[in-house]
Amino acid sequence: MNYEADVCIVGAGPSGALLSYLLAKKGLSVILLEKSVALGQAFRGEHLNEEGEAVLKSHHLFGAVEALGLLRMEKLEYYAEGRAFKTILPDEAVGHLGIHVPQANLLKGILQESQHFAHFSCFLNTRVTQLIIDSSGRYTGVIASKDGEKIKIASQIIIGADGRYSTIRKQAQIDMQKHKHGFDLLWAKIPAPQGWEPSIKMALIDDKQLSLFTQVGGFIQIGWNINQGSFLQLRKQAFTPFINQLSEAFPELAVTVKTHITSWHDFVLLDVFSSHCNSWGTKGLVLLGDAVHTMTPTGAFGLNSALKDADCLASLLNKDTIVQFDVQDFQQMREQAIEEVLAKQIEKEQTFAANFINKAS
Repeated sequence: MNYEADVCIVGAGPSGALLSYLLAKKGLSVILLEKSVALGQAFRGEHLNEEGEAVLKSHHLFGAVEALGLLRMEKLEYYAEGRAFKTILPDEAVGHLGIHVPQANLLKGILQESQHFAHFSCFLNTRVTQLIIDSSGRYTGVIASKDGEKIKIASQIIIGADGRYSTIRKQAQIDMQKHKHGFDLLWAKIPAPQGWEPSIKMALIDDKQLSLFTQVGGFIQIGWNINQGSFLQLRKQAFTPFINQLSEAFPELAVTVKTHITSWHDFVLLDVFSSHCNSWGTKGLVLLGDAVHTMTPTGAFGLNSALKDADCLASLLNKDTIVQFDVQDFQQMREQAIEEVLAKQIEKEQTFAANFINKAS
């Protein structure tokens, strides 16, 4: 089956969803492709900062997302020897230290607004298998498998918003430089004890960061840094001494941890790396978000940078500019800001332990 649209966006994560809405609102016909059968994946970036919040509010989308459920972090606490020794409260003008938004809520809040446009379509369970390129070297569409059926989509421009392992980037043979940061991350999710306040809590275990993030629905997300590439060896060791470190760092969670984290299988491993591409696209094709500049979880910058990418790219595309669009314009507008964020992440990683040097006795 053949389809045609002004824009074909691959990847219905935050950047792809937001860009779809913004371009459809401008009158461009948009087809959004997502390989998953449902929107929203567990253990993805789910914390908005001031910048991401501002982007959504500027396009009157924040209210729709908030109606579906979000949670403002009321404090940041540093823990040592089982108790908080330093507390940071939000600036009154901001009102939070980050906002937890389940990705499913964020995507639904944005895409339900996109559904108002007849020239917008979203295809789930659709995987791109090939890019279409014309004799001049311009990309003009994609071939994909939708529910097992081969489809072809012709478009003026292809947007690769398909994440850190981007198919579009690989198909377009755009080189990526990958950088390891010396650690990987274990994720876990547990119910929050009664009376748990919306907060971010940090501890230091074996010179590695351990973080707790309160989540919508009465949960706590645990992020535990471990040495890069160490998980296979770690899993061969006894589990109880390892998990007891979490209970010792946060004694109020001892019962919950013992009940809900009982083996290595209760953790999800994230291979941590950052990356950047010297080229953000080519004729008829653009990359944004993690597809072109993967970030580590540090500081929860990835989601917010992706939303800013989408906002910026949308400002450059309309019916008149789409055919002559030069990806260099987009790259020049965003590249320096991305480099600054990546540098800030490295600084936070390298100085995290310093927060615990002068802890109260």
